[in-house]
Amino acid sequence: MKQLDLGKEKIGKLLMAFSVPCIISLVVNALYNIIDQIFIGWGVDYLGNGATNIIFPITVICLAISLMFGDGTSAYLSLKLGEKKKKEAERGVGNGIIAAVILSIILGIIILIFLPNLITLFGGTDSLRQYAMDYGYIIAIGIPFMMIGTTLNSIIRADGSPKYAMTSMIIGAVLNIILDPISIFVFDMGIKGAALATIISQMVTFLINVLYLKKFKSIEITKDSFKVSFKLIKNVAMLGISSFITQMAIVIVITAQNTLYNIYGASSRFGTEIPITVHGIVMKVNMILISIIIGISAGSQPIVGYNYGAKKYDRVKQALKYVLVLSTMVSVVSFILFQTIPEKLISIFGSGDELYNEFACLTFRIFLMLTLCNGIQISSGIFFQAVGKPTKSAFLTLSRQILFYIPAAIILSKFYGIMGVLYAGPVADGLAFLIAVTLLVLQVKKFNKTENKNEKKIENLKAETPNQKDGLIITINREYGSGGRYVGKLLAEKLGIKLYDKDLIMMVSNESGLSASYIEEKEQSITDKLLSNFNSQYYNNLTNDDNLFIAETNAIKEIAKKGSCVIVGRCADYILKEQENVFKIFLYSDEEGKVKRAVNYYGLEEKNALKEINKINKARENHYNHYTGQMWKDLDNYDFSINVDKFGIEETVKTIEKMVIERSNVGVAK
Repeated sequence: MKQLDLGKEKIGKLLMAFSVPCIISLVVNALYNIIDQIFIGWGVDYLGNGATNIIFPITVICLAISLMFGDGTSAYLSLKLGEKKKKEAERGVGNGIIAAVILSIILGIIILIFLPNLITLFGGTDSLRQYAMDYGYIIAIGIPFMMIGTTLNSIIRADGSPKYAMTSMIIGAVLNIILDPISIFVFDMGIKGAALATIISQMVTFLINVLYLKKFKSIEITKDSFKVSFKLIKNVAMLGISSFITQMAIVIVITAQNTLYNIYGASSRFGTEIPITVHGIVMKVNMILISIIIGISAGSQPIVGYNYGAKKYDRVKQALKYVLVLSTMVSVVSFILFQTIPEKLISIFGSGDELYNEFACLTFRIFLMLTLCNGIQISSGIFFQAVGKPTKSAFLTLSRQILFYIPAAIILSKFYGIMGVLYAGPVADGLAFLIAVTLLVLQVKKFNKTENKNEKKIENLKAETPNQKDGLIITINREYGSGGRYVGKLLAEKLGIKLYDKDLIMMVSNESGLSASYIEEKEQSITDKLLSNFNSQYYNNLTNDDNLFIAETNAIKEIAKKGSCVIVGRCADYILKEQENVFKIFLYSDEEGKVKRAVNYYGLEEKNALKEINKINKARENHYNHYTGQMWKDLDNYDFSINVDKFGIEETVKTIEKMVIERSNVGVAK
């Protein structure tokens, strides 16, 4: 994959290279969830399957936490390697693993103690309770192996070994298929046998992944890597928090759904157990097809993201077209299967009485009536993630389940009882589809409009940098409206050294392959990192924001090698923290002064100026805190901070100049 040129290679070839491994991993993971139910359906009965659906939210909670640390550690590893900070990457991986180990043991103990209460919370009935207890207690014992194995799987993929990660998952899934019939039928262990087969398979996957700790390609894991740092654990967790939220959304939906089936199922001819059992099975069948769609879409992320950043909109639209066509084809096949042979699909999971089969057919045909729309809706969410629109991506990712389905199910069930829960499915699918199509059409129109504009060519300023070997680097972090950019300009002129501010953009463009205008746009935009990473659990790939930061890091380090200069913003103080002769400055100003400058020099309207200033400063703070793990406004991070309005621009420059010359260990050209 690394040899493929994302900007020139045929889109079809790129999509094949990136999507196929992703599809395989996701489908294997989906199969992992339904294999037990197939054999339980034949070896126990449908009540056994109902019990696994009651335990399912518990395993999803554990999965959410393991993905938070797995995806978070993966992102941290990739970022630190991009910054050439190998030791920090090693410590991040070690702390991510330690956090997963500790929390997995704690969660396993909590589940063992409070399992009866959890079964009640997630909709367990009297008929399902004993099955759920038998299954749940054994699954709880295997929780640490499942969670640590999942965390390691994400990290292994980020280390550049997706085949190894995929192989460990496949071995676990195949072993589960082999052990299920042996434990259920040969040893006559029933639902306990299914649970035992699951945790043995998880243990094997865990062991295979643990063996990889000595095989890392990009880092070397040592005892020092596992020295606990709560600050580091927090940073890793925040990078993976979006994965946690997405998985927890599934728990919320299942809990609401089972509660409604409990309330309205009791008064229907189907009872409570049949709807809970059937709905869980139907959703897991549907998840196989959704996994294919997610795999196609997530595989397109690096292709779309790179070409969008490079402003090759024709290739972005071509990739989007491929994804939408392929995803729609999968949706059409799903629709045909669900509408024509639902009884055959449900029969895979064992036999049931007439009411059981009837409700299964109703669920496939009514609840998944608009499954035709899923391809476009799911693909759109991942597409907007790739082009750096995290708010739209997060909205589309959650809209179907949280925003539309739960409210629709609650409202419709009051009028139509248990059938209302089924009718809520197509209502949610339809609304989510309309929003996705609207946002896609608007985005494509924007591409077409932008393509017609002529971009100005920016000269390559890299060669203009003075070649002084041992220079003084002055970094300036500043509040918006404090005059920091002008202070930097005057300071550079007085000291006779190079200023890097706007000029740095072209260097970053050369480093990253992203267009200069795109970089300038992204630097000025307000990005919520939680939202921009929202789909990270589907595909371990850096966002364009992350790639931009890595490119800026490399460019700033190259600049620092060339000699004395002033660098404005871009976390330069943190990036160069290990280098000698770096003087770190933070500039701030009074509210009145910031507003005055913003109105006079930046063209803001006076009535909205303060609100916009605070908004931009918050974005700068979030960006700095996210990538450095330090607080932007913590003055202990800087060598010198000054209120520009107290001294004025000229006096501020003179004060900094004097202090820099007195305290620096090198001479500065005058």
